[in-house]
Amino acid sequence: MLRFGKIELDVPFVQAALSGYSDLAMRRVARRCGAPYAINEVMLDKIVNQPGRKRDRILSVADDDHPVGGQLMGANPDEFGPAAHAMAEAGYDVIDINFGCPVRKVLGRCRGGFLLSDPKTALDIVRRVYDAVGASKPVTVKMRRGTDNSVESERNFFEILDGAFDSGVAAITVHGRTVTQRYVGASDWEFLARVKKHAGDRVILGSGDLFSADACVRMLSETGVDGVTIARGSIGNPWIFSECRALWRRDRLPDPPSVAEQGRVIAEHFAASVDEHGLEVAGRVMRKFGIKYSEHHPCGVSVRDAFIAVSTSEDFNAALDRWYDAERDWPPAVRREGHGDLVAAGATV
Repeated sequence: MLRFGKIELDVPFVQAALSGYSDLAMRRVARRCGAPYAINEVMLDKIVNQPGRKRDRILSVADDDHPVGGQLMGANPDEFGPAAHAMAEAGYDVIDINFGCPVRKVLGRCRGGFLLSDPKTALDIVRRVYDAVGASKPVTVKMRRGTDNSVESERNFFEILDGAFDSGVAAITVHGRTVTQRYVGASDWEFLARVKKHAGDRVILGSGDLFSADACVRMLSETGVDGVTIARGSIGNPWIFSECRALWRRDRLPDPPSVAEQGRVIAEHFAASVDEHGLEVAGRVMRKFGIKYSEHHPCGVSVRDAFIAVSTSEDFNAALDRWYDAERDWPPAVRREGHGDLVAAGATV
């Protein structure tokens, strides 16, 4: 089991926070495919603190969405405590702090990964959040392995890591790339192993290059981390969680989901998106998911193009009906590997 604070998970595989993706609909599908814990997409602290529709949506936690983490990002320590308190009161089971986002706009506003260059402010934020909610909710942190490859950056990393644990943080997720790398180059799993050795009994979760169940289980065995958070590898691939469970039990890897099974899960995801966003918006929201789901289809290129063309919910349903007809005799499904590349999925009809 994976334990941090009051949270106990039966397997060490987590649905990561994904900006623009890990909404309630995605989290519901991930849970039904085996994810024991999911984190909401990152939210700005000041939006949580301002009355309005965005705040109302953030603070609406569904009964079937537990345990769930609420991830906060910002630059001003004064904003974090009230935002964390509001999210805890709304029903989030964990409050997660984002010190890892590498997006240029975020860095330019001194948020996310920028704070890895400012340990004093980063640790002030951690203390504010812990003081606000730490008595009742686990507080966790998401980091990258530093701003860049410099000695100073690594020193800052470990100052924040140790200071966060000393302040009461229950677990820290470490992505094996630097902020300046963004998503270029390999995630440094050797660094993750070094971090876990340094942390000892304190809970470390690993992240980076987890695009298959095999990679997730290998990260655990090769680095010694306590758990993994699956980010881009779970977009359009909720089956990665059931596959992780199988490999964790040392069972055979399940066959790739059939076209009929893919269609059933996509339809479920779409229905959940309609519930969350409304019929007018759901088609546009689901377009990006459909493009990723297509990578499992034996006619992946044609299916991808069909989803690219989607602009309404009617368009999405039409693509779903055409390409996921359960009565049709489809070729065998494929397994998505690597960074979301198609494996033997170039066929068109």
